This record gives sequence, structure tokens and C-alpha cells, in this order.
Amino acid sequence: MDKKKTDLFENYAIPKAVAYLSLPAIMGTLVMVLYNMADIYFVGMLDNSLESSAVTIASPLILAFNAVTNLFGVGGSSLMSRSLGKKDYDTTKKCVATSVYLALFSAILFSALYTIFRNPMMNLLGADASNRAQTARYLFWTVTVGAIPSILNVVLSNMVRGEGESFHASIGVISGCVLNIILDPFFVLPKFIGMGAAGAGMATCISNCVACAYLLIVIFLKRKTTYVCLNPKQFSFRKDIYKEIFGVGIPASIQNLLNVTGTVILNNFTNKFGTDAVTAMGICHRVTMIPLYLTMGMTQGIMPLISYNFASGNRKRMKDAIMFVIRISVVITVAMAIVFYFYSGNIVAIFMDEPVAVVDYGRVILRAMCIGIPFLAVDFTAVAVFQAIGKGSYSFIFAISRKIILEIPAIIILNKIYPLYGMGFAQPFAEFVLTVISIFMLRKIFRETINVGKQEVM
Repeated sequence: MDKKKTDLFENYAIPKAVAYLSLPAIMGTLVMVLYNMADIYFVGMLDNSLESSAVTIASPLILAFNAVTNLFGVGGSSLMSRSLGKKDYDTTKKCVATSVYLALFSAILFSALYTIFRNPMMNLLGADASNRAQTARYLFWTVTVGAIPSILNVVLSNMVRGEGESFHASIGVISGCVLNIILDPFFVLPKFIGMGAAGAGMATCISNCVACAYLLIVIFLKRKTTYVCLNPKQFSFRKDIYKEIFGVGIPASIQNLLNVTGTVILNNFTNKFGTDAVTAMGICHRVTMIPLYLTMGMTQGIMPLISYNFASGNRKRMKDAIMFVIRISVVITVAMAIVFYFYSGNIVAIFMDEPVAVVDYGRVILRAMCIGIPFLAVDFTAVAVFQAIGKGSYSFIFAISRKIILEIPAIIILNKIYPLYGMGFAQPFAEFVLTVISIFMLRKIFRETINVGKQEVM
């Protein structure tokens, strides 16, 4: 490992190290927010709630990609960074090659299964006769054709970031997102090609192909100095590698599958209130992705720093980095929550001002969702720490608690108490409870790691 990367993990001042690793990741995730919003924004310009609802209804299946990317991207990159901290470079290379090729196989399988079982999948997602055709056309481009580049793009980005190359990892994401934003109006709007929701899906597919190509080129050009190894000969069947990848990756994957389940349930409950309500809920969900992805960018950026210092035994540096990120994240998310709350109607109207019912629904729903935004800073940082240090069981507890125990029951109960609008409070309730749990679990980890550090010094 070259001296610059070693200094980054071991010697840089915490604010400098966090900035070096996290700022590119934050830029990448924020651009990804724009990318996620671009589809619904340009489709919303059609003022056709059927086209807009198709994007919302399809979103759970797109989110399901994260189950694959987290399994191999998060699980693989966590082991990669910890192996680098231990100076075990052979395991590092085998871990990367194994993760990438398993992700490729999974992407092919994902695409094939959706295509074969498309009709029952439509029913599960909550599509009805009015928006079924639009949803199917959108999913053809994003899943049938686009699953492979979309999944590989994220997994490769995680591997590049796991080595400390946060800049190139983020440029890969940014390039695809920017291209998607540029292509969306040409494929969606009637004055150009005019494909509607299907055009948004096609733009997404093309942009992911470009992003994937960029990362592959970077890895090829740096093949003599990087540990991101794509040589098929390095694909491994070592049990310890699979145990570590799946130990962190499976809980992260389950968390995203449960996110998909929660979104499907939310869409099905919202669908009873009409297409305008579905569209409003989809817009509000994407708006709250801004602070969510910002927090994720910060935590994704520092994961290699946490993993490396945990494995190398520098537990004080690990703790200092975690606390620094929590403090910064809390300040930013509180500020964003305040803005979203007081300008909720204006924000929803950016994406669709007609029909007026969409704005009316969205104004109230977004204000409810804002309550939970500040809790994301602690909650998601804690999950990133669990993943970085290989505590997959902790991540699993959080995954089950977030959706099965807290959010999904809250959706059902709050919808009965306060029809439609009550569902907006379900996520804030879950995040508040998990934040309280996060504080106790992080304190436990800090005590454990400090004790281990003292024993290692002795």
C-alpha cells in the first residue's frame, strides 16, 4: 500500500481525513439525489399523474438493487479495508474479485427473474389497470436491461472507495447521475422524443452504463498500484472470505429488502387514496432522500477509515472520527429539516404544481417526515460503524427493528388514527427509537474497543 494512503488512514488530522474521504462521497450521493429526483421531476412536467405514479410504484424494485449492492459492495469493501489495515493484501485481492463476480451473477439473475415473473411482480408493487403499462415500460429499461450496469456501478464504487480512492469512486457515481439528468428531458418530454416514464428509465440505463465504464477504465489504468483486483483467477472459495463478506453484507442486504417491503406496503396503503396521493408520497420520499443521502455519503466516506483503524488497533482514532462525523451530520440535518418544514408546499410544487391535490397532500406529508430527519445522523452513522468493524449481528438487529418492529406497524396503526397523513409520521417514529438504541450501542462499542486497545498496548 503506497505511503499516501497509509498516511491518510494513520496520520492525517481527523477533520482532514474525514474531508478527504467524505466530501467526494457526499458530492456523489447528493448528485445521486438529483438523479433520483430527475425522473420524477421531468416526468412530473408532463402533468400526468399516471406517468408520475409509475415511477413511484416502480421505486421499490429499483431499491431492491441495493440489497445486492450492499451484500457484495458493503460486505466486500468492509473486509477489504480491514484486510488493508492488517496488511493482508492477498485476502484483499481475493475479497474484491469474489465480491465483484458474485455481484455480476446476482445482477443477471435479478434481471432474468423480474422479466420472467413480470406480471405477478406488477401486482405485488401495487400497479393497477390505470398505470400498469407505464410502470412496465419504465421497469423494462431500469431492470430488464439496466440491472447489470446499475448493480456493478455501485459495487465497483464501493471497492474503489474501500481502498481510500473516494474521489474516483464518487466521480463514477457523479458522471452517471449528471448524464441521467441531461438525458431525462430529451427522452421524457413531448417536444423531444416524448417517451414519458419509459424515457426516464432509458436515460437511467444509459447513464449507469457510462458510470460503470468509467470505473472499469480507472481500475484498468491503476492495475499495477491498486488492490481492486478484477482478475477472475483471484475469485476465491475460501470460507473465511465468504463468512466475512456475508457476515456484514447479509444484514445490510436485509435492511434494504425490508426498506423495499416497507415502501411496497406504504404504496399499497397510499394507493387507496388515489393517484394524486401516491404521487405526493413519492415526491416527499425523494425530497427526504437529500438529508438521507448526505448522511450516507458522510458515513460511506469514513467507513474505510473506521475499518482500517479498527483492524490496525488504533481505536482512539476510530472513535474520534465517528464522533466528529456525528456532530457535523446533526447540525446539517437539523438545518435541512427546518427548511423543509417551513417551505414544504413550495418544495412539492417544484416537482408538480398540477393537480393542486398533489401539493396539498405533499405539504402535510413532508412536514411529518421532516421530524425524523435529524435522527438520521446518529442512526445511519451507527449502522456504518457496525458494518465497518464487522459487527453484522448489530446491523441485523437494526434492520429488523427499523421495519418489522417499528415502521411497518406504525404505518398500519397511524393510518387508522390519521388516514393517509399519519403514515408520514411512521419513519420519524422508527428513527427516533433507533437513535436512542444507537447511542447505547455506540457507547458499548467504544468501551469494548478501548479495553481491547489497552490490552494490546500491554
